Amino acid sequence: MQAITVRDRAAGVSGLSLTEEPYPHAAENDVIVRVHAAGFTRGELDWPGTWSDRAGRDRTPSVPGHEVSGVVVELGYGTTRLTVGQRVFGYTDPTRNGTLAEYVAVEARDLAPLPAGVDHTVAAALPISGLTAWEGLFDHGRLAAGQTVLVHGAAGGVGSIAVQLAREAGARVIGTGRAAARDTALGLGVDAFLDLQADSLDDAGQVDVVLDVIGGDILDRSAALVRPGGTLVTIVSPPTVRPRDGRAIFFVVEHNRDRLADLAQRLRDGRLRPIVGAVRTLAEAPAALAHPAPGKTIIRVVDDA
Repeated sequence: MQAITVRDRAAGVSGLSLTEEPYPHAAENDVIVRVHAAGFTRGELDWPGTWSDRAGRDRTPSVPGHEVSGVVVELGYGTTRLTVGQRVFGYTDPTRNGTLAEYVAVEARDLAPLPAGVDHTVAAALPISGLTAWEGLFDHGRLAAGQTVLVHGAAGGVGSIAVQLAREAGARVIGTGRAAARDTALGLGVDAFLDLQADSLDDAGQVDVVLDVIGGDILDRSAALVRPGGTLVTIVSPPTVRPRDGRAIFFVVEHNRDRLADLAQRLRDGRLRPIVGAVRTLAEAPAALAHPAPGKTIIRVVDDA
């Protein structure tokens, strides 16, 4: 089968290449998915799992990409809850070969059914961003109706989903980003937008939750904005500055099949809209991912995706 592979860690995204790879093996509780569309997360070539397995053994050449939407074509021994021919999407194990390929082996528990009518290209943009936004806002941030949340990077992959989920939950949303992101963020429903290059972060006032995807000085300065009892949540690195009388949490997104299914229903009902940017073929993936356009770049593997 054709797949995008990486061999040289130092080369970064410029080291991506289209190669012929063996058809994947379905281990116990696995399924083989015919990939219709796949997502690639910026920075995943820095993840340890891209280069070594759970035992620390080198596993190059490896196939990156860990968001998938496609159709089940084979079941491994012991697999339940999924069937051959079923439309699925999900977030695959970062320590195994990924989704920038014609086929991928995935643990069945990492996939959720994809409702009819939801486009594979849109679904492939959701798993990591959607799970991260939900877990950050609700599992860690404990956001509730009537509260105020500050979402950094409000027009980005995670931030755009977080804005929509927070609005649906009845929260007031303040978004941040570059000036070019203002219209997108306002279109998603933020109540106010701060240009991080021109506006003062203090203009956000006191908030109950901060969801940070930027880190550095923005993360540090955000701690002072969290009111007593509130939470600063980040996916970048453990915070070095904590809110007074509040919590500071760093987390890594976790797989959650039931949550994926819930997000898929929101997609079907039109209550959630991932921001899809460029859509490219597998052959175009190395160039497209080396020079990403605004929005989530999706690699379309099957033409009807």
